[in-house]
Amino acid sequence: MQKIDLIIIGGKALLLDSKNTCLDHAAIAINTGDIIAVDHTEQITKQYRAKKTIIAQDSLIMPGFVNCHTHAAMTCFRGIADDLELMDWLNNYIFPAEAKNVNKELAYWGSLLAAAEMIKSGTTTFCDMYIFEDETARAAKSAGIRCLVGEVLFDFPSPNFKTTAEGIAYTKMLIEKWADDSLINIIVEPHALYSCSPALLIEAKKLANNYHVPLGFHLLENAAEKKQLKEKFGKSAVSFLKDIGYLDEHLIAFHCVCFSEEDIKLFAEHGCKISHNPASNMKLASGIAPVPEMQAAGITVGLGTDGCASNNNLDMIKEMSTAAKLHKVARLDPTVMDARTVVRMATIEGAKALGMEKITGSLEAGKKADIIIIGLNEPHLTPLYSEYSHLVYAMSGADIDTVVINGNIVMENRKLLTINETEVMQKVREIAVNIKNSLQK
Repeated sequence: MQKIDLIIIGGKALLLDSKNTCLDHAAIAINTGDIIAVDHTEQITKQYRAKKTIIAQDSLIMPGFVNCHTHAAMTCFRGIADDLELMDWLNNYIFPAEAKNVNKELAYWGSLLAAAEMIKSGTTTFCDMYIFEDETARAAKSAGIRCLVGEVLFDFPSPNFKTTAEGIAYTKMLIEKWADDSLINIIVEPHALYSCSPALLIEAKKLANNYHVPLGFHLLENAAEKKQLKEKFGKSAVSFLKDIGYLDEHLIAFHCVCFSEEDIKLFAEHGCKISHNPASNMKLASGIAPVPEMQAAGITVGLGTDGCASNNNLDMIKEMSTAAKLHKVARLDPTVMDARTVVRMATIEGAKALGMEKITGSLEAGKKADIIIIGLNEPHLTPLYSEYSHLVYAMSGADIDTVVINGNIVMENRKLLTINETEVMQKVREIAVNIKNSLQK
């Protein structure tokens, strides 16, 4: 009998593999951070003996959620500027607040608060774009959560750099510092086509190509942006991206609300990926991305919450519910964006969007053990006919009981084991006092 680190036994498991396998009385064997076997309990217990066993009776075992787009440290700005149009919100509230307040301390504690919120709602991997991202990486490493993080690049100064060259150099530092880390991965992230010159975009792409890392940015978030970019380039934004060599399988575009049929065709032809962020798009009245059409064309579409200033939470279960219902009502068709499709967007399809499908997103031998356990013995989850239906239409992030990331238990029975959440919340409350004072000046 093989001795291993951890066994999870007794629950029903959604593997989210290519066959959408669902196992009753399932067990998962984990050693040195990896899933080494997934099978029925009697088979696993015959072969393995673990240092620790988690009994998941009356529970659902599944891969952790993959949040494909957020701005983690913006937990510090949750609720400061709601009910505004995108550009008004961004230019007159968010950018000024960031200029006055964002520093290494805010980035670290805000990101740690985000990590706590994400772990407690079942997210095991997130893709981040913000400022002082080395602090976000440090916070994620401390919390034990997997991430793909990148420093936001602008034509104008940010709180972290004065010139675009400094921003590129900082991103290069991130790539080299965190190379081969078990949890931290780096992405190159120019902010958007309206805030980055062609020269910066080309430099960013060159950096991503040289180091073989992904590249991501905001794209066509609303109609005003689409019009602005058409006037700026004399052609559609996606055609411009094609002309400068941006369209390939390493590109992750966030939002993509105002995509035309031609845009979808070009993205599909070049293997580009998309993060759909429905709650943020609804709150900012940006519009509804044509996700069913994107998926029908073969584009990989993941799901993301966006940041806490435009959502205002990081709960991927809420995001799944929003995504499913938004597209049904938009098309007056209850069959679109069915529950299983949306759950896959939040897990394996999200992992594919981030280029991480070989290590996370499904429960399969050889992948990293990024696993969540959800207790089903609750009034609002009784009776159970479809696990997918419950995940999208009945559950909330508060139903997550236990979270394992990279084989390590980071939350057990709702208790965070890697984060002192009382300390983190107090630190962010202190930061918020300074933010509030700065907004009154």
